[in-house]
Amino acid sequence: MTPTEAKKFLADNEVKYVLAQFVDIHGTAKTKAVPTAHFDSILTTGAGFAGFAVWGLGIEPNGPDFMAIGDLDTLTLVPWQPGYARIACDGHVKGEPWPLDTRVVLKEQIKRLDAMGYTFFTGLEPEFSLLKKDADGNIIPTDPTDTLPKPCYDYKGLSRNRQFLETLTDSLRQVDVDVYQIDHEDANGQFEINYTFADCLTSADHYLLFKMAASEIANDLGMICSFMPKPFANRPGNGMHIHMSIGDGKTNLFADESDKYGLGLSALAYQFLGGILAHAPALAAICAPTVNSYKRLVVGRSLTGATWAPAYISYGDNNRSSMVRIPHGRLELRLPDGACNPYLATAAVIAAGLDGIERKLDPGAPHNQNLYALSPEELKAEGIEILPQNLHEALLALEKDTVLCKALGPVAGEFLRLKHMEWVEYMRHVSDWEIKSYLEFF
Repeated sequence: MTPTEAKKFLADNEVKYVLAQFVDIHGTAKTKAVPTAHFDSILTTGAGFAGFAVWGLGIEPNGPDFMAIGDLDTLTLVPWQPGYARIACDGHVKGEPWPLDTRVVLKEQIKRLDAMGYTFFTGLEPEFSLLKKDADGNIIPTDPTDTLPKPCYDYKGLSRNRQFLETLTDSLRQVDVDVYQIDHEDANGQFEINYTFADCLTSADHYLLFKMAASEIANDLGMICSFMPKPFANRPGNGMHIHMSIGDGKTNLFADESDKYGLGLSALAYQFLGGILAHAPALAAICAPTVNSYKRLVVGRSLTGATWAPAYISYGDNNRSSMVRIPHGRLELRLPDGACNPYLATAAVIAAGLDGIERKLDPGAPHNQNLYALSPEELKAEGIEILPQNLHEALLALEKDTVLCKALGPVAGEFLRLKHMEWVEYMRHVSDWEIKSYLEFF
């Protein structure tokens, strides 16, 4: 789309304001509403932001402005907000792309792929919880009848939330996000909406649009749409699985029917997979970036029979108890959750995978058994390691991972600084459990 075509698009659709949108280091959408009369400014100088006011941009109060310059390929309507359009932006400081803007970070990793003649395709699977507050202020599912102990694929749960689900789906399809499946997941109030894969930058842009739409549509209906990894201790959490493949413009280079393991993977795919497994502890920090994330990545079973989240650094044939599932001819990374920044997570995955390709890493044979059922002794015998079990462990792993830190650039240091602070704040917090357990115990 040219600037002239963009202006005609805005006029034809009676757009009054364009949301110049980028994300902070947490992956949260940040915007300015720009009247269409000043649309050109988004494409030239950019929409200006005080960088110090945004998490993770590494700009001090006396520092320069952060200028968000729009990517015309991303200009779309905002169907749930009539009269508005949205354009995804790259951050610039003093006329240069800012290395602490995570969309810029992802584009740097894409350049590495471009130089090799590769396109990295991803399909993101957002899981989310539809919640509300009861009369006492407690968080509960919006549908009071959604109480089954194993509610996955439940028709009634799906049907009784159809106003939200249909409104969201219709909005997404209006802006060419091709939704093809909607289902009730394995926790009460939990759902998943699947849309078609795309190149990894487009996928990340779509995911941000998805979250923006879901949050606002839910709010309009008196709901809370939460992507919190683990809102309920006794129920499965919200993941954001990444389906991955590499293409050359003609074929899926991850696919090979001669695969000796019968998984339909090429040598290139196995090398990329080897990189992901080798860097798994550090990837955990990026893909599962909150204290709450590690309430999801637990060892063992849940009430419904499985957590649906990985705790083990392994891969297997259609094995949902592994960190990487192989749905034949592609990889599904099950580590990320709804709290991750999709640009940063994708950039980290690319860096890990390319390291595997450069070093020709061998991930070994797949593990196709139910890993949730194995004892610690059996896991050790199989050579299967456990993912970090808290944010602190993951951050220490990222600190030691020079490959990922170098690939991510200065954003890695900023991420570590902020997340170490988050861990300290968590450790200082006195919980209700502690009060109940210790107040009068001694």
